[in-house]
Amino acid sequence: MEINIQDLMLSSGVKFGTSGARGLADDMTDFVCYVYTRGFLQYLESAGEIKKARTEVAVAGDFRSSTDRIMQAVRRAAADMGYTPVNCGKIPSSAIALYGIENNIPAIMVTGSHIPADRNGIKFNKPSGEILKADEAGIRRQLVGVEDSLFKDAKSFSSSLDEQWALSNTAQRRYVERYLDVFPDDCLKGKRIGVYQHSAVGRDIILEIVKGLGADAVALGRTDTFIPVDTEAIRPEDVELAAKWAAEDSYDAIISTDGDSDRPLISDERGRWLRGDVAGILCAKYLGADSVSTPVSCNSAVEKSAYFKSVSRTRIGSPFVIESMINASKGGAKVVVGYEANGGFLTNSDIPLFGKSLRALPTRDAVILHLCIILLAVREGKKLSELTDDLPERYTASDRLQNFPQEDSKYILDLFNSGDAAKDRAQATDIFGELCGVCYSIDRTDGLRMTFDSDEVVHLRPSGNAPEFRCYNEAAAADRVAELNSACMKLLTTIRQDSNQTRRQSSQ
Repeated sequence: MEINIQDLMLSSGVKFGTSGARGLADDMTDFVCYVYTRGFLQYLESAGEIKKARTEVAVAGDFRSSTDRIMQAVRRAAADMGYTPVNCGKIPSSAIALYGIENNIPAIMVTGSHIPADRNGIKFNKPSGEILKADEAGIRRQLVGVEDSLFKDAKSFSSSLDEQWALSNTAQRRYVERYLDVFPDDCLKGKRIGVYQHSAVGRDIILEIVKGLGADAVALGRTDTFIPVDTEAIRPEDVELAAKWAAEDSYDAIISTDGDSDRPLISDERGRWLRGDVAGILCAKYLGADSVSTPVSCNSAVEKSAYFKSVSRTRIGSPFVIESMINASKGGAKVVVGYEANGGFLTNSDIPLFGKSLRALPTRDAVILHLCIILLAVREGKKLSELTDDLPERYTASDRLQNFPQEDSKYILDLFNSGDAAKDRAQATDIFGELCGVCYSIDRTDGLRMTFDSDEVVHLRPSGNAPEFRCYNEAAAADRVAELNSACMKLLTTIRQDSNQTRRQSSQ
């Protein structure tokens, strides 16, 4: 039989999110994952990016309970196409991407990143790095032939693979060496660092790296139960844990990541997590970036600081940040970096450090941000809590409404999408005016980013990875932005309830 990837997306409920496919683990059947993987490899062949002579396809995964099964489906798809799937084990998304780039081979990561444990995903990397939006379109167009006998039903393989899949530690080792070979082995000497491990796939790797650079590193909060840590919408439990650990012991920083360990968390010595978009500014400052690419949702302090020659705003998602970085490099920028509100830090230049060169890694990475922020504090003779003192007084906050169907998201966005700009601004003022004043600007780069005469921001956007609706806010004081974000979430909940009631009444 022959399957069109676009049709499979609609029928399975497994759709493209950021750099790959995501959905409920139960929907990510052997059949769906097998066809998606073949479609990806088939697209790379058609684009001339891989040939059968390049025999390896790197595969890795996170610690979700569904990951091993999906990795086997990916393995079988690659093998049936004549490639040799390499089992790189349970390592960070950034580590498998690096391995693929260094060896000029496709790299596939099975992960749902930060989303709940009942979901999963497959993240696709070309030999040059993450797939971009144009690549997604090419994959959607693929027609994939599948032998009927391969599956016993619409979900499962008719038989399992008999042979064992040997584990290769090369990708993990290369990722560790990436940092230990460039950063001096005593650069973190005298620093006490807590590593919040939870269920992050890179928990032991990160511990190894910071210890290898001389830190007194302490493992914290390890668990075998998968925890969906979202570095952009930090759970209250994680806020409390960091504050508790900081009060009980003396740490210069506490560091962590999300599930696939490509998005970082870092707290100051008081156990207060830094916002990802602020952490990105500090990391870029340490690296001496002359070009920064960052989504429209991120803190405007990046422009107001005047640290960087060029700042480019993008849609939300690493593929858009990567496209912007590529353009910056083509334009002649020398140290090209990007970051996201979730803290993920990307580099599109080989960066000179300590008389050596840190190779470009144009995908989200966590460790580079951890190290650079701690070392920025060392260089400036400050505590981590003091690093933001010189930044403009701009604060951001965000939260999400979960289990938020697409029709609810559409209803809210349509309130401000009449086609008449003045009418839409008036609508924004009518709904949010009591909170932040008169709306004078609506930016539709990604979602709706409304700026008010109070110089405060309300940015509404459905998640591209899960049934969630996010609200980002910006204001001139930390207390005020937290208050604004909380009020906006309550207001959005009310709007959603009103829309559901209206739809129920109209259906009767």
